[in-house]
Amino acid sequence: MAHLKRYSMPEFWPLARKAESYVTTPMPGPHQKYNCIPLKVIVRDSLRFAETSAEARKILNAGKVLVDKKVRKEPRFPVGFMDVFEIPELQVRYRVTTNKRGLVLEKIKEEETGFKLCRITGKTTLKGGTQQLNLHDGRNILDKGSYRIGDSLLIEIPGQKIVKHYPLKKGEPALIIAGRNIAVTGRIKDIKERKSMLEKSTITIETEKGRDIETLKDYVMVGSLHEIPASTPEKEEEKRKEKEGGKAAFKGESKKAPKEKQEKSEA
Repeated sequence: MAHLKRYSMPEFWPLARKAESYVTTPMPGPHQKYNCIPLKVIVRDSLRFAETSAEARKILNAGKVLVDKKVRKEPRFPVGFMDVFEIPELQVRYRVTTNKRGLVLEKIKEEETGFKLCRITGKTTLKGGTQQLNLHDGRNILDKGSYRIGDSLLIEIPGQKIVKHYPLKKGEPALIIAGRNIAVTGRIKDIKERKSMLEKSTITIETEKGRDIETLKDYVMVGSLHEIPASTPEKEEEKRKEKEGGKAAFKGESKKAPKEKQEKSEA
């Protein structure tokens, strides 16, 4: 198993740098090496469900841990920004968000686990005008809509159905995901595109307190987690059908009950 020196691990990993010499390094996957947390570190050190690596591997091998609604058993699997971590049997649900130090686990409700905000990092036009959208977590989505690099998509997981599109433009809610102002939220006030190779594109974010913060365009993710819907029309329809099915079953049982009582009284 690959390891890296603890003194070179990211600041936001919940580990003491001088306690041991090495730490598990994330495997190649949907997130960059220094912008994620290995699954084993989350189970053992962040949530303290295990005391040793062996115990953490047993928990993962049991198939009870989900990342974005998919079972993950690899201890080195990289869990990154906006990923959803779940252990349904224990009612444990977290989303990976940001704070001043970097990535952090934030508790969420059950209805929020089916949605994820993703940033478009690349796109390719295919035959027939279909666009292949490359998202920040390694996903690829095919769609015929009008999208630009830097926009964000609110998608359902694991199905990847697009629920909402957040274009990168003035007035949209946004979150700073890197740099010295990481975790600051607000609305986009201004966008400055670079005019030469020596310049960099910047975005000005206006916070709720009226403060203006200018940061690099690559450090901004448009969209808001506060606008995640509790459910979709399709899910509401499924719930309604389940309720109707339950009521029908209950009525069927209630009709059978008097007949059984009559048979007993005749006997």
